[in-house]
Amino acid sequence: MVKRKLAAHDNLKLTITQEGNKFTVKESSTFRTIEIVFELGVTFNYSLADGTELTGSWNLEGNKLVGKFKRKDNGNELNTTREITGGELVQVSVEKIIAIS
Repeated sequence: MVKRKLAAHDNLKLTITQEGNKFTVKESSTFRTIEIVFELGVTFNYSLADGTELTGSWNLEGNKLVGKFKRKDNGNELNTTREITGGELVQVSVEKIIAIS
């Protein structure tokens, strides 16, 4: 509950630059500022603002940036799609898949 309340006041700003298949994302918010560098289709590690650690990759599918990630602690999947709309990158879906063991 506390994490949700904090997230509501996060004021996240993203700056994305691209050189070929290499992307640099600068995330700046009330709680942290980080820079993430990744290449399309190449697996990398990432930590969410709440400390959750993920591993996964981004791929370009038409005008959509599709991310497929897996939590390191429990194996749950987190899939997200961002689409270029009107010159902006807009998150259009997030899907959480629970791992059953």
